[in-house]
Amino acid sequence: MLANLSHELRRKNITQNVVARMIGVTDKTLTNKLNGTTEFTINEAVTIRNNLLPEFTMDYLFATDEKGA
Repeated sequence: MLANLSHELRRKNITQNVVARMIGVTDKTLTNKLNGTTEFTINEAVTIRNNLLPEFTMDYLFATDEKGA
């Protein structure tokens, strides 16, 4: 699970629907990516970071939660 990414999106009140539309996936696909079922592409990760959370590093946002892996 990508706990840091999920937390920062919630903290900024950015909905999953907004993120899903931005990267061109369905809400279900985004949920799968946030839960670690499927992976973000490099382009998706860069788009999210650059447009929504530029104050954070990629390493921080996309660090995996070992307990959920």
